[in-house]
Parts: sequence; C-alpha cells; structure tokens
Amino acid sequence: MKRFPRAVWLLAWVSLFTDMASELLYPVMPIYLQRIGFSVLLIGVLEGMAEALAGLSKGWFGHWSDTLGRRVPFVRAGYVLSALAKPLFALSVLPVWVFLARTLDRLGKGVRTGARDALLNAAASDADRGRVFGLHRGMDTLGAVIGPLLALLYLRSRPDDLRTLFLLAFAPGLVAVVLTFLLRDPVRRAPKRADLGSMLAFWRGAPRDYRVLLGLLFVFALANSSDLFLLLKAKEAGFDDSTVIGAYIGYNLVFALTAYPAGVIGDRIGLRNTFLVGLCFFVITYLGLSGTFRTTTFMAVLAGYGIFAAFTEGVGKAWVCSLVGADRTATAAGLHATVIALAGTIASPLTGWIWYMYGARTAFLVCASVALVVGILLIVRMPKGERRPSGYRP
Repeated sequence: MKRFPRAVWLLAWVSLFTDMASELLYPVMPIYLQRIGFSVLLIGVLEGMAEALAGLSKGWFGHWSDTLGRRVPFVRAGYVLSALAKPLFALSVLPVWVFLARTLDRLGKGVRTGARDALLNAAASDADRGRVFGLHRGMDTLGAVIGPLLALLYLRSRPDDLRTLFLLAFAPGLVAVVLTFLLRDPVRRAPKRADLGSMLAFWRGAPRDYRVLLGLLFVFALANSSDLFLLLKAKEAGFDDSTVIGAYIGYNLVFALTAYPAGVIGDRIGLRNTFLVGLCFFVITYLGLSGTFRTTTFMAVLAGYGIFAAFTEGVGKAWVCSLVGADRTATAAGLHATVIALAGTIASPLTGWIWYMYGARTAFLVCASVALVVGILLIVRMPKGERRPSGYRP
C-alpha cells in the first residue's frame, strides 16, 4: 500500500473509532425504534429531519472553514458533538428526545465533513486522490464492521437490553475525539468574510462540471434513501435480529475491503468511470431487494450493495474535490455533502411513504430506475477526465 502522510492516517483512525461508535447502534436502531413505538413512516421522518440539519450545516461549516483558513477546529468540534450524542439515546424514549439525540449526532457530522475532506484533499495529488479517499472510507467502514460485531456479541448475552448499548458507544467516540488533538492545520491563510453572498459567489464561479455533477448526484440521492430500509426489508422477510445484524456486518466488511481498491481503480481508469461501476451495483442490488429471497440471497445482495458504496462514496468525494481550486475544497465538499443530505431529507420520507402505500417491491424498483437514469446522464453530460482547473479562484 502507498505511503500516506500522517494526517491521512490520523483522520482514517478517527473515522474508524467514530464509525465503530455509530455502527454499534445503527443495525439495532430500527429494532429499538420499533420497540419504543416508531412506525416505518416515522422512522423515515426521523432520518429525513436528522439529515436536513446535517445537510444545511455541511455547506455552511465547510465554507466557514475555507474563509477562516482553518480545518482542525471544525473537525474536532464535529467529532465531539457526535460522541456526546450517543449516550443521550439512553436517557429517554420520548420521540422529541430521540429526535434531539439523532439530530445532534448529524450536526456533528455537518460541522466536520467539509473541513475533514479538505484536509484529506490537501494531502493528496491528482495521481493518488482516489487512493487517499478510498483508504479513509475503508478505515471508516472497518469501524462499521467492528461496531455491529460488538453489538452482536453483547446482544447474545443481553438481548433485551438495547439502551445500554447507547452508553457503551460513548467509549470509541471518546477515543476518536482524543485522536483529533494530534491533528495539525496546514499553513493558515488570512481569514475572509463568510456569508451567504460569498457562498453564492463560489457557486456562480464554480466550473460547469462541478455544478452539473452536483445536480446529478442530487437526483441520485433522492433514490438512495436510508440504509435502515434495507434492514427493515430483512425484518419483513422474517429474518431474526442476529441474521439482520450479521448481514449488515457482511455488507460493511465488503465495503471496507473494496474501498481502497476502488480508489486505486479510480486513479487508473478515471473517477467518473469508477463511479458508474458503483451505480451498476446499486441497480442490481435494488432489483434484488424488490423480490423475495432466502438468507443466502440476501447476503449476496448486501455484498453487492457494499461494492456499490465502495465505488461511489470515496470516489464521489475525490471527484468533487478534483473539480475546484485547492483553497475552496472545504466549501465544495461541504456543498456536495449538503446536496446529498438535503436529498436524503426527501428520499427517506418518500421511500417510507411509497413503501407504506404500495409496498417494498415498488419502493425498491423506483429507486433502481432513478439510479439507472442518472448513470446514463453521467455518461452523456460529464467528461471522462477529472482534473482541477489551474488558477481557479471563485
């Protein structure tokens, strides 16, 4: 494996421990929410509202990071908020409180995302950008393997005590926060003014490819609703809790193992082409979920979903960052995250509504169809090359 700068490895380990904390809870979250009285539709609304807050904050905090010329304070504050949110779930089952805890966790993601991706991009070159983001996503998702494994071991001995898991999740989150104190900012620039006008100026001056890409990614994100619906599909098919968690662990393991190779492929054949491969796996996965299946088929479908995630998440971030100037990567990455998150505020409630009205089969078929259309438009509208324009200054 290529030798990476210290900042890349630190951010990778920070993400691993943070995702360990988050994913310790994620596969049991739909089970927990249903036990305390949340319907499928209300779960969709919860995810949508949480992503709305994160979405609105990602672009702003990324832009603020660029204008101040600082990265680490935003990264650190974001991980602190997410760590503190975990134990809050255990304090009350009131819907308002659950919404508060979930939105605080998402706010932490909003604060850190743009600045963190800018740090990663600063440590990368055009030749290895895919590898840098692929390594980070791989380590992040490795935490998503370890977390559910710990949850599964815990639930075998205490299957009815879900609330204690929210307290236990604070420990790896705290480790992540401590590691952020080892990060150092690159050379600081003189601060500029951060306001809505300067954000609009960035958008107006951004390259056409960047704006087209964000538009198409927004449309795709409308079809890519919360992963909780995949787990709910498994529950609907009659699988027990252990099988559902085991399948989710398998998905994350595939994601973790293929994220770095996907980055290598992206550096060799182009980020656009690699992203398109991921979209193909998304379509295949959702077509598979629209039917009936046995346990082995479901495991195979989730493995395909893991390949989709590996070939689109890190690659997509690297692609976005490659299209703008180095001094605006936090704004570009933040707006990208905002676009995806805001689409998620629509996608999760919309998918929940389609499921509620017409069934899971229709919901998954609609999502697969939208992804197929986006893939075709990416081929038609986006060039093969992804290189930052020299001298770009919005």
